Amino acid sequence: MHDVSFGDLKDDLATIDYGWVALAGGIELTVYLSQAVRWRLVLRPVVSLSFRQTVRAIYVGLFASEVLPFRGGEAVRCFLVSRWTRLPFSVSVASVLIERVFDGMWLWLGLWLSLRYVELPRQLGYVNDGLGLSVLMGTGILAVALFRPRPPRSELRRPGWRHHLAVLMDDLAQIGHSRYLYLALLQSLPYLLLQVIPIWAAFQAYGFDLGLGAALALMLILRLSSIIPQAPVNLGLFQILTKQFLERAYDVDPSEAARFSLVLWGVVKIMPLIAGFIALAITGAKIGELKKAADAEGHAGGAVAPMSSL
Repeated sequence: MHDVSFGDLKDDLATIDYGWVALAGGIELTVYLSQAVRWRLVLRPVVSLSFRQTVRAIYVGLFASEVLPFRGGEAVRCFLVSRWTRLPFSVSVASVLIERVFDGMWLWLGLWLSLRYVELPRQLGYVNDGLGLSVLMGTGILAVALFRPRPPRSELRRPGWRHHLAVLMDDLAQIGHSRYLYLALLQSLPYLLLQVIPIWAAFQAYGFDLGLGAALALMLILRLSSIIPQAPVNLGLFQILTKQFLERAYDVDPSEAARFSLVLWGVVKIMPLIAGFIALAITGAKIGELKKAADAEGHAGGAVAPMSSL
């Protein structure tokens, strides 16, 4: 907030083009519909999950991730899917890890291209190298889990943790040998590219003469920063990175860049939070209860916990 002039911010809010703001907010909501399509594709070989259920779980998880530390919403959305479909919790968690590897692949490629065509801080080259190494390791581990043969049926009848492990390996093998896995990988590209549009629309609303390339680069930086534990709804780091990006890459005035960072934060955070709150209300549970149930699910090794209290 150091360079923010709140008087000027008030003037900005009175003069920005709210048509572009509405477009940005609408596309931001659409991003998570695209994510729902991808998640359904990942899980298609092992469970029939409706689009409505998937969207609701994602929005509840999104809301939880913004208000809970360490992105606790990921566990919450996995738990909800397990609750609704009897899918083992471990398989649901594994499907989210698959999504993250897919995201890492496209983020690495996008940042690699941005470093060549957009004037970005040199230090991002080291970030890109580290991301590439992480993606390579994640892809290798994922390949071992997904493309190994399915375990014998006798393994599935073993008691205790061996049974849970065998079920997980069997379901992952079904996912890995399905064409839907490759469709999900392709679906990850429009999912990420859609996230560029709200930033570009916010540029237009604010009157910045910046194109899709700048919006892509900023989106990649903000997505990578989400890995770092931070304040609820990314307040603080989101503004710092946006301000520094505009200052260093495009020589935007520090005060103007700081004010825009707040506007952009409102555009990409408020609408999804409202949608997540509505999805949570429809689900009929409290965030704290869902988080506790999800934690209990993880400690129990994947068996579905009773949910009568929710």
